[in-house]
Amino acid sequence: MEARLVLEDGSIYTGQLWGEPGETAGEVVFNTSMTGYQELLTDPSYFGQIVVATYPLIGNYGISAQRDESYRVHVRGFVVREAVPEFSHWSATAGIDRYLQEAGVVGLCGVDTRALTKRLRKAGTLRGIIASGGTEDALRERARSLTLPHDQVAQVSLPTPQTVAGGGPHVVIIDYGMKRAIARRFHELGARLTILPASSTAKEILDCRPDGVVLSNGPGDPADLPQETATVRELLGQVPIFGICLGHQLLARACGARTYKLKFGHRGSNHPVRVLQNGAVVITAQNHGYAVAAESLKGTDLEMTQIDVNDQTVEGLAHTRFPAYSVQYHPEGSPGPRDAEPLFAQFLQEISGQCAYQGGIFTPNYR
Repeated sequence: MEARLVLEDGSIYTGQLWGEPGETAGEVVFNTSMTGYQELLTDPSYFGQIVVATYPLIGNYGISAQRDESYRVHVRGFVVREAVPEFSHWSATAGIDRYLQEAGVVGLCGVDTRALTKRLRKAGTLRGIIASGGTEDALRERARSLTLPHDQVAQVSLPTPQTVAGGGPHVVIIDYGMKRAIARRFHELGARLTILPASSTAKEILDCRPDGVVLSNGPGDPADLPQETATVRELLGQVPIFGICLGHQLLARACGARTYKLKFGHRGSNHPVRVLQNGAVVITAQNHGYAVAAESLKGTDLEMTQIDVNDQTVEGLAHTRFPAYSVQYHPEGSPGPRDAEPLFAQFLQEISGQCAYQGGIFTPNYR
């Protein structure tokens, strides 16, 4: 069935419905990853968004249960150039069309995603509606009046604490919309994990007696999370902290820095980041629409440790007085490169006393 994606600026992109037939609306963003569509669909950081895949061929390796990054699909809609009905992979159990149908997610295929992405890069992130009926004027006005949610974290964070056994250091992860790969990386390294809801207080976190606290990724604007920011501020100096993506932004705001919305965000698996101390460049996976304002770091206890090679946005922070640091990207990949994966082991080494934290760089401690 023919349908259209109508953006708030009046742009119209025509294609065919796939997945769940129907209508959907949300903030339209694009992702440049060449693989990993299942991880993308189940990443809670995409909650409420219509995602455009820039890679033209989607679905060729099917769906496998082990690739899910959370308990369900979180995107509001999925727009692709070519949806592949037949798949081939040894672990695949279903095709993406059925996967979207079972998740109740509306898809649109046959779209000129190259032109659509160029529009979003020029105009910035836009609100949009996928629909098969209605006039273009009516759909455009509905897109313009669409109210985007501000409670995304509350809708994706787990409701009750969870624990994962392990013989190593005790890591408490605050779930703002955590990808499973973050917990998986720590568990593979032997850590004992406690995963807490985003609404947990500093007392509840410290009562778990953690060796270190991880602030996870998640959706939305960090400015919508004043209570969570206050909790991070209370934790500073009491326990080592490692922030990832949204967690990076919350650490920055807890220390007095500002965040702002990027024009079209960073979403993909090929973002180069430079480590300022030694000039090394790592290729990273990213998924965020907000960033830390570099000029706002002045007067805080934070220093920038890493920078985006493409647009010079802040990619890493370190606290100058307390053991707390963060990265804007996803060191776990899933999908994407794992160049920065050593950060997980380094954090565990730091909180177990095997190395010393020095301005965002870990050095062995043999004392």
